[in-house]
Amino acid sequence: MLRRPPACYAEASLAHRIGYPAAVDSRNRLALRATLHCLSGCSIGEVGGMVAGAAFGLSAGATVAISIVLAFFFGYLLTLWPLRAAGIPWRRAMGLAAASDTVSITIMEIVDNVVMLVIPGAMTSGPGTALFWISMAVSLVLAGAAAFPVNRWLIARGQGHAVVHDVHGGQGHHH
Repeated sequence: MLRRPPACYAEASLAHRIGYPAAVDSRNRLALRATLHCLSGCSIGEVGGMVAGAAFGLSAGATVAISIVLAFFFGYLLTLWPLRAAGIPWRRAMGLAAASDTVSITIMEIVDNVVMLVIPGAMTSGPGTALFWISMAVSLVLAGAAAFPVNRWLIARGQGHAVVHDVHGGQGHHH
């Protein structure tokens, strides 16, 4: 009986056959994982901040400020958690989180908040409306799309998320 090669083998051989270097494929995967990782933290913070702002009737500026603080908090937390679980000391883990996520989260926060501010009524519609959730979804997709090429560029240079990947050996630090 013929055994089917693992999907990763088939994918790698396809990439090789069409002349697509494995290193480029690996960077794209790592950049996508890094982007989705940061987007997860940003999404939690953004949604939490926007919902809190609407619930407490805060101004657009105050709502954006809370969203940004929460996005960075949760973005870093999602990196710190597995690093600490792997036994990396707090100070080192915090430095790695800052090195790996700051640029990505910053780009996402700029794009996300600008989109929310420019969509008419998005900031004031509140979480009980379709406008709020559609605007939030659009802003987060655009934020992720904006951060991906920067994450890829940083990874290609051994910076950004590559720093955490190198320290953690790519094992156990899944997003």
